[in-house]
Amino acid sequence: MLNRKLAAAAAILLLGMGAAVAPAQAQDKQPPLKTGVDGTFAPHAFPKLGGGTQGFNVDLFTEVAKRMHRDIVIDSVSFSTLIPGMESGRYDFIAAPVTVTKERAENMLFTAGYLWTSFQFGIKKGSAPIKSWADLKGKAVAVNKGTPYETLSKKMGQEIGFEVQAYDTQPDAIQAVLSGRAYATIAGNTIILYTASKNPQFVADLELTDTRAHWAAPVPKSNPKLRAQLQDTLDCMKKDGSLVKLSEKWFGRTPPADALERTVTPGYGVPGMPGYDPTPHELHCG
Repeated sequence: MLNRKLAAAAAILLLGMGAAVAPAQAQDKQPPLKTGVDGTFAPHAFPKLGGGTQGFNVDLFTEVAKRMHRDIVIDSVSFSTLIPGMESGRYDFIAAPVTVTKERAENMLFTAGYLWTSFQFGIKKGSAPIKSWADLKGKAVAVNKGTPYETLSKKMGQEIGFEVQAYDTQPDAIQAVLSGRAYATIAGNTIILYTASKNPQFVADLELTDTRAHWAAPVPKSNPKLRAQLQDTLDCMKKDGSLVKLSEKWFGRTPPADALERTVTPGYGVPGMPGYDPTPHELHCG
């Protein structure tokens, strides 16, 4: 009888321990990563038929979260709300492409860059390639109104002598080229490459490599651990070629040898920018 009582007590004790362990195990699962994108910025994030958001950055950070063993919630909002949203704690990091500048890097931590952003020309198929700004003399360049591309084009147009046509949207500027109203358009390289991959009459032309800047993922200054986790995952995707494959999928070209999709930089962050941590670390990819 005593042995039966002891066995019953032991069983109750074990059940009690099991009940106590279960919540602890549930608590071990980390909450979803919360982030956001500009949902109108194709090919990085834009609506898909049937609902939801698709694009390079959606695919990229869905895969990053998967490799970190985290779920992810990606809001589709206007770009102007993303940085304030992160600063207020609504977002853990920003999945939209963010250009790394000195001012921004003083106020948040960036991963190393995963894409170059640069200015690039697009022309109609059959047009003579542009080798320099001088080739545009006497011609017309279509730009998206209110962008840095309009500012630079107007400056160069005054110096060289070409017309600048400003349109309300980038698709309108591209249509001006396809219809023959303008010889070329200038915009961000990924937009030009994406359009060329979808329209055989439009050709990605001269890239102004001197305008290159890093696109990277920012996190709050208070969370260097998350910055390191995100960058390590991105670096592993560079090493195994999956970032190159995503680039090929969305931009329709194989990234060149010096592309950031291939380049693993030392330390954490963008070298030469505030917040960069040059401390060497060993990369462990599963």
